[in-house]
Amino acid sequence: MEDHPLRYELANEMHARPFPSLEVPCTAVFLALKKPGNAAGRDRAEDMAHLCALLDRHGAPHPQPDATHYFGKIGRHWLKWESHTEVVTYTAFSAGLSVRPFDPADFEVFPGDWLNQAPGMRITSALIRVEPKTEEAEMSAQMADWFVPESLAASRVLDDAAVMAGDFRIDPAGHLRFAVFVDKGVGQRRVGRIVQRLCEVETYKTLSLLGFARARALSPELAGVGARLSSLVEDMGEDDKPADETLKALLGVSGELEQIAAQTSFRFSATAAYERLAHERVEVMREARFAGRQTFAEFMLRRFDPAMRTVKATEARLNAMVARATRAADLLRTRVDVERSAQNQALLESMDRRADLQLRLQRTVEGLSVVAISYYAINLVTYGLFPLAKAMDVDKTMLTAAATPVVVLIVWWVVRRIRKAH
Repeated sequence: MEDHPLRYELANEMHARPFPSLEVPCTAVFLALKKPGNAAGRDRAEDMAHLCALLDRHGAPHPQPDATHYFGKIGRHWLKWESHTEVVTYTAFSAGLSVRPFDPADFEVFPGDWLNQAPGMRITSALIRVEPKTEEAEMSAQMADWFVPESLAASRVLDDAAVMAGDFRIDPAGHLRFAVFVDKGVGQRRVGRIVQRLCEVETYKTLSLLGFARARALSPELAGVGARLSSLVEDMGEDDKPADETLKALLGVSGELEQIAAQTSFRFSATAAYERLAHERVEVMREARFAGRQTFAEFMLRRFDPAMRTVKATEARLNAMVARATRAADLLRTRVDVERSAQNQALLESMDRRADLQLRLQRTVEGLSVVAISYYAINLVTYGLFPLAKAMDVDKTMLTAAATPVVVLIVWWVVRRIRKAH
């Protein structure tokens, strides 16, 4: 039986990003890198080269050239590397805990000179401390010591298998902090899933907020374009405003809006996708309240969701303005077409009058031409008949008078035949 060429690739894709297996206690250091512009179209070979540079420092084997995931040991750490649509993430796991909670020295697993050569910029980084669960009061005291109280989110997750906490604030060393307190008997892979979900929530939350920053920066620009659009729409109802000029200006505004829509389309659609992923990662944790603290879902509801609604409102506003400009341009184009039709009708009527006048003038000229031709024809006939008149003893005047009606009639008949023939 012949297999589809993508059969194995598609099957392996479902297993391409396994969760890490973590012992308790342990420390996780998370880093996400993103290019400032056109991150989705970046050269992924640069990401692979940067990863290999880190692996070479520890003599670790390289992944396949087209790999999007890597998991292996570097020194005393385990490294998990993933290539996503817009970001590249590094997560380093080490056994045990530092004496100082969330010690910035833990981040030294990523050397400074290596970070300086990164093909992207840091979009987020985090220190995650995983330790055994203790009494609720003791854990609450530690959370109060480590995190900002008004921003702290803490919850029991996965049927009370663990307690996770964090305040989503950047500490003086430039990292976010998360703590995970794990119950006895929880499997290593389950611990790995909790840590992985925390990293994903932070990554997708941050990427979603890029859309919020874009929407906020876009608001003044949309306000200016909207004011110009409203002014042009008002001008459409004034008869003294040239429709052609208004249409040209309106098409310029419409083109500007279409350009803005094209520039923001990817970011807004990506924001919607990242928002769904962030919420899904929180939902699968099956949170329950811990010590009366807000859960991660409640934190997202209060802080994250309003920002996402702003993005959606800005996108809807932009689409509405594009549609409004298009409708106004269509209406004004119809008005211009009607005005041009009226002008064409008037031009045709003027041409009809000119043609009628020209016809009358032509008939007048033809009448005069009959007279002129008759005059010369009579003279010619008279000269031809003079010898005959002398022989017949007929007066020249009488001969001319007799020939004139005949000549005039013949000339009129010939001119008439020529006009009918043409």
